[in-house]
Amino acid sequence: AAGGDSCVPHRDSLLLEAGFLAVLVAPLHLLKWRSTAWRPHDSVTFWLVRWLLFRLMFASGVVKLTSRCPTWWGLTALTYHYETQCIPTPAAWFAHQLPVWFQKFSVVATYIIEIAIPLLFFAPIRRLRLFAFYSQVLLQVLIILTGNYNFFNVLTIVLAFSLLDEEHVGHWLGRSKRRHASTWPPSLRSFLSTLLELSTYVLLLYWSVQSFGLEINWEKRLLDSKVAFTYHEFKMWLQAVTLPLVGLGFLSLSWEILSALYRCACVRGCFWKLWATLQWAVFTTATVGMFAISLVPFTYIDRESNDKLWPGIHQMFSAVERFQVVNSYGLFRRMTGVGGRPEVVLEGSYDKQSWTEIEFMYKPGNVSVAPPVVAPHQPRLDWQMWFAALDHHSSSPWFTSFVYRLLQGKEDVIRLVQVDESRYPFSARPPVYIRARLYKYWFTSSAEGSQGPAPWWRRQHFQEFFPTVSLGDPALESLLSQHGLKDKLSPLRPVDALLPWLLRSLRQLVCPFSGPTVLWSLYLVAATVCLLRALGRWPRGGAPPARHKGPRRGEPTDRGGGEKNGQVRRKEAKEAEEKGEGRARGVADGHGGTKKKK
Repeated sequence: AAGGDSCVPHRDSLLLEAGFLAVLVAPLHLLKWRSTAWRPHDSVTFWLVRWLLFRLMFASGVVKLTSRCPTWWGLTALTYHYETQCIPTPAAWFAHQLPVWFQKFSVVATYIIEIAIPLLFFAPIRRLRLFAFYSQVLLQVLIILTGNYNFFNVLTIVLAFSLLDEEHVGHWLGRSKRRHASTWPPSLRSFLSTLLELSTYVLLLYWSVQSFGLEINWEKRLLDSKVAFTYHEFKMWLQAVTLPLVGLGFLSLSWEILSALYRCACVRGCFWKLWATLQWAVFTTATVGMFAISLVPFTYIDRESNDKLWPGIHQMFSAVERFQVVNSYGLFRRMTGVGGRPEVVLEGSYDKQSWTEIEFMYKPGNVSVAPPVVAPHQPRLDWQMWFAALDHHSSSPWFTSFVYRLLQGKEDVIRLVQVDESRYPFSARPPVYIRARLYKYWFTSSAEGSQGPAPWWRRQHFQEFFPTVSLGDPALESLLSQHGLKDKLSPLRPVDALLPWLLRSLRQLVCPFSGPTVLWSLYLVAATVCLLRALGRWPRGGAPPARHKGPRRGEPTDRGGGEKNGQVRRKEAKEAEEKGEGRARGVADGHGGTKKKK
């Protein structure tokens, strides 16, 4: 993925949909006294997470080509991405210095990971799904290293965990139960599975080479690449595969539903079998309904396929569309900032003669300041400044109100610009005049030499963005009235209300700290609590708890299976050992007494 179109709506939409799926995947236990960590229908609702991941990644790759953006079709998008994305990281500067051929190959890899590999999410072969998982994680980690996209990429990685199984996660944690014993000759099923897996890799490699003209240039020692298909050919391919992909998803979901029903039938006890089947019916109905209404936004990638959907599905989607429980995705369909990164620079003055720039905490400003690392924090003001620079200020009405509040010296607004008052040049007294100028920014080249600390950016003034205004200025008042942003009386609220008091107290507590500091502090506290809980379960002897093995033939079956039962077994074994030693001493004493009598 690369910086271009708005990522903010997609980020919020993804969080809403993932949050709603969490209600289905991990609902409250209705009967806590008989609740278990696993339920027969869990795989059905968990499948929706995999389907969400598929829709997100496949659509994100497809829209890059359907947008007809010349940088995506020319495979040059990443030569602009690192310096034009919303808030780059220091690693983005180094990635920008990579050779052009590598940047073009990176775009090809992005297409493969986002368009081709998501088809493997529903593969029946476990290793193919693991390959798809690590491919998605690799892409998201690279994006995290080079760009501040808040929690979006972390959330995508969390969704990718739906491709894993308990065996693989257990292997990470050192609790794998499967014994990997090599058998020769291999079984027919194992042989066919390996053959199909290798065939998939070969087909994926062949498709990549043919579709993107991959060829090694031995003379220049580089890898040439180009898009080897036309827009019309891609649209025809997309039209041919959209509905079959819906069918593939339906078959995969049907398999999960039937497998869950079989597990319900295997539950012991008539009542619990009926209870499991009832839960299966409820959650299966919800899952099928979610899958059905998700087809409407998914098929937005091809309008003809969208028109072929059953009208009842469109009606169902229209009924729930305002709740955003299912959404369409398509990140970064067009690359912006091809002629240079547009950046709004605010300036304040007391006399309209000498102007001082107002530095923001995160967005580029001072060319000598390194790009920050703020993820997973979301600095919304800095992001909105990036979007505002892409068009006239009238397209961002909030900007007029923002300038008005800075002229008034509103502390809450100033904290959005700078938490540290010493870094805000007008902390003592608000500026009398404010103006905004539009600059074009570019990353400096590694070959550029400079005296003193090397700058990260170079910039050039482009044009005026917002005129010079002051409090009471007729132009400012007119803009505020035009956008309906004039000061209004806020509704009266009880001063002693609990919720406002709590929010004010919390804001006063965290206001001296930056957003990333607060978030990472919360994460460290949560990690510390989890660590302490894990250490609390550790045996006092210091040795890890012994892995429970199934009972041997002839031994009674352990129905508890926990740490307590392990201690009971060890206690019983010790008592049996002591009894055995007692018998041995008794026998020895008996023999000694016999000899004395004799």
